[in-house]
Amino acid sequence: MSNLLSIILSFSSIFLLIAADEASNTLNILMPDATAKHVDDYLCTAFKMDEDQPTYITAFNPSASSKDAHHMLVFGCSEPGSSDKIWNCGEMSHSNDHSGQNYATGPTCASGSTIIYAWALDADKTELPKDVAFKVGGATSIKYLVLQVHYANIDKFEAGETDRSGLILTTSPVALPKTAGVLLLSTDGEMAPHSLEVFEVACEIEQNIEMHPFAFRTHAHKLGLVNSGYRVRGEDDDQEWTEIGRRSPQLPQMFYPTENDVTIKQGDYVAAACTMYNTQSHVVKIGQTGNDEMCNFYMMYWVDGDELLREDVCTSPGPPSYYFRNNQYLNVDKIPASAFRIPPPPNGPAPGEPIQGGHHMMMQHKTKPRRREYRNKYVF
Repeated sequence: MSNLLSIILSFSSIFLLIAADEASNTLNILMPDATAKHVDDYLCTAFKMDEDQPTYITAFNPSASSKDAHHMLVFGCSEPGSSDKIWNCGEMSHSNDHSGQNYATGPTCASGSTIIYAWALDADKTELPKDVAFKVGGATSIKYLVLQVHYANIDKFEAGETDRSGLILTTSPVALPKTAGVLLLSTDGEMAPHSLEVFEVACEIEQNIEMHPFAFRTHAHKLGLVNSGYRVRGEDDDQEWTEIGRRSPQLPQMFYPTENDVTIKQGDYVAAACTMYNTQSHVVKIGQTGNDEMCNFYMMYWVDGDELLREDVCTSPGPPSYYFRNNQYLNVDKIPASAFRIPPPPNGPAPGEPIQGGHHMMMQHKTKPRRREYRNKYVF
């Protein structure tokens, strides 16, 4: 009888676990009828998390259009940048625009900022691997989620409409054994008119941690050709550059699965390169507006347990001040030739398809690029 009872209880426990998994919840992170007054406005809104128990985020489903939003970011904050329902969280002051702003200005986070998710160019839903989740709320340092929307178009607002862009998050009711995090690699810098330029950034992992990258996202504006990210391990002639991800930033900018099984540990470097071609007749700098450029490579990873990377942003001054060659620990002769080439589909456009605003670039699918050195940088 006792054996029968044990079997019944075991099956009951399994059923309850299955039921809990199926009973996933959703959390809407949407702009509360925002109104932008300028192209390139950055607006933020905050969502307080449950302090009594953590929330486990397992999927991100965008509810936005690139017609209105240039991109969206979700930040985890200890404190939001404002107590207002909506606030202006961009760096553009519009000081010459006498029409003013609809909202007060403040930072994205007042304290404890970390990037959780990013979206652009009508990217699709992102689902995390089995047993992996972003852990927010509860005893974590993330007490709020802050949604930031960079507006690319204000036609709807001039027509009297408001905006509810954002994300619908899928959450798990049960704790998951692996915790997700995001490492952002980005650069400053500029590029000369009518020139090909490579923006490069690398940082050593100094923390005692073991990260498992499972997805990546690239971001640039109109002039970006290809962004690539690498784990760099070893020294001198034994150094290896293993690709984490490579993709044209002109394609939908969601998180895409990594193709290589890579583990990143203390002492490794993470590195990223953004190859761009400036078709303009003036210098283009890294900046916040759609007329500037950005070189961003996002790496989404998981760890066993819940200790994430503390330094989760890696930056460099970019060109002309910084290239990989400036770092004595990086053997640039070991960089894969493919790092600066646009990949074939699905991470690049099909042969013959236009990129970069309709231009057909010579670099597309080139199998044997010729490398030349100029001022300690690579140009292909």
